[in-house]
Amino acid sequence: MPHTRDVVLITPDGERTVIVLGEPLHPEFRDPLPWDVLATCDAAYFTAQDPEVLRAARSAKRLIVTARRREAILRSGVQADVIVGSAQDPREHAALRDFPVPPRALVMTEGRAGGAIETPAGITRFSAPQVNPPPGGGAYGAGDSFAGALTWYLANGLPIEEACARAGHHGAAVVGSLDPIETQLPLTRVS
Repeated sequence: MPHTRDVVLITPDGERTVIVLGEPLHPEFRDPLPWDVLATCDAAYFTAQDPEVLRAARSAKRLIVTARRREAILRSGVQADVIVGSAQDPREHAALRDFPVPPRALVMTEGRAGGAIETPAGITRFSAPQVNPPPGGGAYGAGDSFAGALTWYLANGLPIEEACARAGHHGAAVVGSLDPIETQLPLTRVS
């Protein structure tokens, strides 16, 4: 099966722009995958495009969805536990009112300014850990590291505010590194 190709541009200050050539590969519900295993998961993080896959992922105990998949969210009619995105990215910026079936919480990160958690009860802010990144690195991977850690901490049963606070350290850890995998923090089980 053909795969996409990427062109990565790095500015002198280390920030990256990734240009994807071709259509990204995403699982579709018609693919012969063990969809029923999702019902045994403490959490699922949805980044695909097929609304049917999102419906299948809803069987997990907690469902976290990237805001970048707004069309799949709208078409699925599924209520996510959390939709997470960047307030600084026009493709992800959202508010609860943007969803006919609003998530239980909407998390919008704001880089060094932390971020906001919007629920029907209102908006709560969370701080970003203060870091002094080494020169020559950027923020590439920070959002993905935050979202992955947020999913982990929610799967461990933490309340959304604490999960965001802990996930912020994972996002901050990769800031300033040209290879975010090298500086990722290990995930810790919550007791």
